[in-house]
Amino acid sequence: MAILVDFIWLVLTMMLKRETLSQRGFTLVETLIVLLIVGVLAVIAIPRITSSSDAAKRNVCESNIDLINSQIELYYANTGTWPKKLKDVTENLDYFPEGEPECPFGKKYNMDNDCRIITSNHKH
Repeated sequence: MAILVDFIWLVLTMMLKRETLSQRGFTLVETLIVLLIVGVLAVIAIPRITSSSDAAKRNVCESNIDLINSQIELYYANTGTWPKKLKDVTENLDYFPEGEPECPFGKKYNMDNDCRIITSNHKH
């Protein structure tokens, strides 16, 4: 990567140091080299950006599941009964004053028979 940056710096320096008035524009070769370098950088950067985004979404989803499970336990501690439906907890402003947590992938959270949301049951 450092070699590529050095090469870009060298090409740009050479392009900017031309002093004759007859060579004001960039040549076709110089333009193609710059486009090639930008293309290579894009090929390297774009997959890393998208994989980071997916990892962040998975982390948010796991945090939401942990939060919902904690609020289900708090519901049990407050009422002495487990919620019959997930909506009993998620729509209650005492437990979620800012509204129901949403999965960043657009999936719905489902409570199992043990009144838990298990990560393995919530697939992306």
